[in-house]
Amino acid sequence: MADNTPGQAQSKGVQTTGHVWDGDLQELNNPLPVWWTYTFYATMVFALVYWIVYPSWPIGKGFLPGMNTITYVNADGVEESWHWNTRAKLLKESQEAVIAQKPYYDKVASLPYDQIAKDPELSSFVVSAGKAVFSDNCAACHQAGGQGKVGFFPNLTDDDWLYGGSYEKINETLTKGRRGYMPPFAEALDPSQIEALANYVYSMSGGKADDSKVAKGKALFHSDTAACFYCHGDNAKGRQDIGSANLTDKVWLWADVPGLADDTAKINAIKTVIAGGLNKGVMPAWEGRLNAEQIKLLTVYVHELGGGK
Repeated sequence: MADNTPGQAQSKGVQTTGHVWDGDLQELNNPLPVWWTYTFYATMVFALVYWIVYPSWPIGKGFLPGMNTITYVNADGVEESWHWNTRAKLLKESQEAVIAQKPYYDKVASLPYDQIAKDPELSSFVVSAGKAVFSDNCAACHQAGGQGKVGFFPNLTDDDWLYGGSYEKINETLTKGRRGYMPPFAEALDPSQIEALANYVYSMSGGKADDSKVAKGKALFHSDTAACFYCHGDNAKGRQDIGSANLTDKVWLWADVPGLADDTAKINAIKTVIAGGLNKGVMPAWEGRLNAEQIKLLTVYVHELGGGK
């Protein structure tokens, strides 16, 4: 057995604190590594420097503001300097971003739409800056990717446009806003007539419906009793001048037909729209909220989302 006496430990050069228990149990005193010691001292120096340069300790009702400052131009065009803080840093970075983007915004404002789409550098700017403006102002309704929500907000990623998908029409929609409306027919038509119209509307987009009800619905659609053709047109393809929907495609906004399991449920969803009408197709006007350059940027961005016409 090894002799673990205090004398042996000291003979090997290992420092002890001098405490011994049970005759041979010692408390050794190994020094910390030199690199660790210097690192510890360095963190103390760094902390002292940080407290001096940046805001730190509270003093009475205030605090040490630090020596570092941030200078930026405020919304009134006046240059301001503040002690370093995250708000001032954000304002400065935002201002720098605006300055960096201004040449691109000026170029967007000066060029016609088709030339913007042909300019690779400008198109790249439209994608990045347009996405930011869209996220801040449009995504709350149309979702982050522009896919919309059935029953509430149109899908901007398809090629179906209620009011037209040209640059000019999209710009008009953004600038002036839209207010869609369809009157309720619950009082003007009896349940059997609404049932017939729903079957006819469903059949026009390829749905399986009752042939006798389809025939009755078709007659009602083109009659002065229901007068659906006034808004949706004789061919039921809708009218972009008033934002009425195309009933012959398979794109559904107000009735969640694709999300339902069977034909009966889908026809019932259409009946609900016909009976109750629509008064929620409202989009606010962005004129006055966004400047002309931002609206034009959004116009190009939205146009590209859905392969506009």
